[in-house]
Amino acid sequence: MSIVTLEQLIAWRREFHQFPEIGWSEFLTTAKIVKHLRALNLEVKVGTSVINPEYAFGRQQKIVDKGLEVARQHHVSDELLKEMQDLTGCVAIFDSGKPGPTVALRFDIDCVGVTESTADEHTPKKCNFSSCHPGEMHACGHDGHISIGLAVATWLVANKDKLNGKVKILFQPAEEGVRGARAMAESGIVDDVDYFLGSHLGFIANSGEIVINPTHFLCTTKLDFRFKGVPSHAGAEPELGINALAGACHASTQMLGISRHGKGMSRINVGVLRAGEGRNVTPAYAEMQVEVRGENEDINRFMSENAIRMAEGSAHSFQLEMEYEVMGEAVDLQNDQQLIDVLTSVVQQHSELTAIATKPFGGSEDATILAKRVQRCGGKSLYFVVGADRTAGHHQANFDFDEKAMLTAYNLYIGCLTSLL
Repeated sequence: MSIVTLEQLIAWRREFHQFPEIGWSEFLTTAKIVKHLRALNLEVKVGTSVINPEYAFGRQQKIVDKGLEVARQHHVSDELLKEMQDLTGCVAIFDSGKPGPTVALRFDIDCVGVTESTADEHTPKKCNFSSCHPGEMHACGHDGHISIGLAVATWLVANKDKLNGKVKILFQPAEEGVRGARAMAESGIVDDVDYFLGSHLGFIANSGEIVINPTHFLCTTKLDFRFKGVPSHAGAEPELGINALAGACHASTQMLGISRHGKGMSRINVGVLRAGEGRNVTPAYAEMQVEVRGENEDINRFMSENAIRMAEGSAHSFQLEMEYEVMGEAVDLQNDQQLIDVLTSVVQQHSELTAIATKPFGGSEDATILAKRVQRCGGKSLYFVVGADRTAGHHQANFDFDEKAMLTAYNLYIGCLTSLL
């Protein structure tokens, strides 16, 4: 079945591991992916054809500019960068030339803002493929996801004569912070898709285990609040100041007191509060970084609307200007039974694998936005977990994973594609 070897998967993974890039700055990563895909003579779309910039949550120009500079340092052509239109990510389109369904596969490409371990026992250090970018690391397995996507693309081209329909391979930017999927979905790239498949390495399963139908994907909304007041000398003229710090603190305590929802799990966290310039200056600016989560979209909306209302109320009470920005979002997901059955059948063909029928995912993943978009357009979706042993938890400096799990994931994808096409 396999025409891509484990050695090739590892080589790709280690190449991408060395050059991690934060969401919306993945120009070098995107360029490398595009180069591989176009060498296979696949149609590859970039820029606004696959990303709607109006929905590019948390995209900061300074981060974009940094990524562009890295790409130029690595001799990415100006022609390709112009084609990208300052937007990362790409979609490869495989067309068999024969009637059949359209399948979308999603692989995320960004890294985490973590400085990689330099311990001698850390495999990337030991084998000379550690991150070359300080403060950035593939500490969540996305380097492995990219490699799986490239392997599937290679298999599709090699097996074109045996297949029907089309496959869209989505290399999505900015998954961390759940920022990129909405922008890709709003481009319309999956609106004609009949079947959607996505997955994650590791996380809630170990090597050899496949969680076929993970449940309890948490909806989440990431919100930044900015309060603007008026500075003054805190000793001589305190009456002239309007205290943004006070308003933000009040909003924070109010938010943390939002009633939890009686119909399902709900969460809120004020993760960051920054304000002030000096002890004798009335703070004229404050920023809050907040996230809410809910077991479903209604509960999540209840939490986010209350958080916004409390920020607005605090701003009014303290005579402040206030603005907020959605920095990321993910939704819940119910996998479709047809695809659960397809994957179950594929897993059963591999005696070395253990199928775990269902297990709570317990976190948020913005692939759910693409998956639900497909469902709302009449298609079916499945997100599953491919177990991989880890040296540490995801997002930690000494994170590494069992690279053999990439071959497992690759074989599962081509097994599903063989069934669907």
